[in-house]
Formats: sequence, structure tokens, C-alpha cells
Amino acid sequence: MILTIEEARSILRVDDDYNDEIIKPLLQAIPEYLYLTTGRRWDYGEPVPLAKTTAGFILQLWFDPQTKDSERLKRTIESLIVSLTALGRSYND
Repeated sequence: MILTIEEARSILRVDDDYNDEIIKPLLQAIPEYLYLTTGRRWDYGEPVPLAKTTAGFILQLWFDPQTKDSERLKRTIESLIVSLTALGRSYND
């Protein structure tokens, strides 16, 4: 996984394990989503800060898709995925 459950709770500002049943499947889906959108695996080896940041924004959007900031989150995620894709290509060169 790109993010730990503790990191996810911190990002979502959740103090206890009450929402873990919702959070854990989201955390498991994020690596596959990033692979499909960037063409590279980000959940192996040393954590990549940009991948962790992108995963955090995705988690926020998926956890609460009706938030008033959802459109801003979507635009931010799109930009981060473009950057992450470029970073992944530079690793392959």
C-alpha cells in the first residue's frame, strides 16, 4: 500500500478505527488506480512523496465525494497524476 491506515486516518482527520471498514478498501484500490492512470506501480520499494501526496488527495475525494471541495480535489488529482506520469516515465529512461 502507498499509505498506511494511520496516515489515512491523519489525512481524513479521523481519530479512531470506527471508519476503518470504509478506509481500508479505498487504500487497497488506490495503487491499482494509480497504475491504471500512470502506467507504473507506486506501491513497491521506497515510498515516492508525489505518489503519497496523490494517494492522499484521492483518498479524501473517495472517502467524501460530496464534499464542497470535490471539484477542486478532482482538478488537483488530475494535475498530480500528470506529474506522476511524467515522473514515472523519467524512471524508465
